[in-house]
Amino acid sequence: MEKRKILVIEDEKPIAEILKYGFEKEGFEVFCAGTGAEGLKSAEERQPNLVLLDWMLPDIAGVDVCRLLTERENVPILMLTARSNVEDKLYGLESGADDYVTKPFDLREVVARVHTILRRFEKVQESRRTEASCCSIAVSEEEHTVLRDGRPVDLTPKEFDLLLFFVKHPRQVFTRSALLDQIWGFDYLGDTRTVDIHIQRLRRKADLGEQLVTVFGVGYKYVP
Repeated sequence: MEKRKILVIEDEKPIAEILKYGFEKEGFEVFCAGTGAEGLKSAEERQPNLVLLDWMLPDIAGVDVCRLLTERENVPILMLTARSNVEDKLYGLESGADDYVTKPFDLREVVARVHTILRRFEKVQESRRTEASCCSIAVSEEEHTVLRDGRPVDLTPKEFDLLLFFVKHPRQVFTRSALLDQIWGFDYLGDTRTVDIHIQRLRRKADLGEQLVTVFGVGYKYVP
């Protein structure tokens, strides 16, 4: 079974080492970053199951890192900070954090909170997967498979990436340019007709004519 991954974004090396040691003993794979910029890059590359995020970082405020992470990644965040007043706690939670622990902390409490957050988060994810399956289309990111009414659908890698992106963002409208950036990357030299062609193929191959909806004058959205 693959180990769950934790990203620690903490500029105080002794604290980062304590957290790394403690969570490795719990069976996690742990990565550390000393700045907000490093943390954002590591989150994109490593795809952690949870982020432990310090409020006070040398380059970017932890709350700003938190906002950026929640915009880019589907990952729970536990904030660590010396700030203990209620206003700061609420500010951190409003920035997207799932929980909040003040320094100095007891490692056992941090471990317990992480397990609680992960149980809650994974339960929500499982509910979403079940909902997707009930809508007759089932997409497995881990196995890189798509089933329509229980039958496999053969997609190209880009078609799969595009469908997975829509499934992860149900009912949200995306422009063609936004889809190009998300799926093909900022340096892609093609034009937006590429998106239209892939949408047409997805509709045909996976019978998604009623679920991949054209929003005229804007772009596309996926309606489960």
